[in-house]
Amino acid sequence: MNWLVLYARSRQVPLSAAVVAAVALSVWALVDAAPAGAEDRGTTALVLTANVLAAVVGLGGQDAVLDRTAAIRWAPRRAAHVLLIGAAAGAAVLAVQAVGPEMASVSVVVRDSAGLAGLAALGAACWGTTYAWALPTGWLAFTMLVPPLGGVQGRVGMWLIQPAGTTAATVTAAALLVVGTTLYAAAGPRR
Repeated sequence: MNWLVLYARSRQVPLSAAVVAAVALSVWALVDAAPAGAEDRGTTALVLTANVLAAVVGLGGQDAVLDRTAAIRWAPRRAAHVLLIGAAAGAAVLAVQAVGPEMASVSVVVRDSAGLAGLAALGAACWGTTYAWALPTGWLAFTMLVPPLGGVQGRVGMWLIQPAGTTAATVTAAALLVVGTTLYAAAGPRR
């Protein structure tokens, strides 16, 4: 067995992948039954958040002390893990869209999955994997429950449901990805 297989098993990647696949199949069944229409960025944000939350459990290992004392460099592995979470979440939505109606443009899916992965990594670095779900879930709840805000502050706060090409939303998602990934890669999950 090589280190990659051991790493994937210790981070519960097979279980996370199964949950992401189940979410994708559920969305495909529900969206396929719905009438075709305009983009549904709210549903896309909900599905991407569910996919990212399925993988959040893998941001911490079974033994935090063992992870911190290992003789390997964790920073590149942690950064790659966060990027793969975002890529898997987005790929699942894009796969559903390939066989069914389009819920959101590719750029919106990429932007939102990257930002949500960064939020999850930031949550893991600040509060540990036990509460890493709080930031993506909280931001999704804010986006869905608060009435739309105007101006740049509204585009930043509601970046999850902004249309493609919204500069403030793209910058916000990119900043969340960079800050979350950098902090998580450098410090790891909080104990």
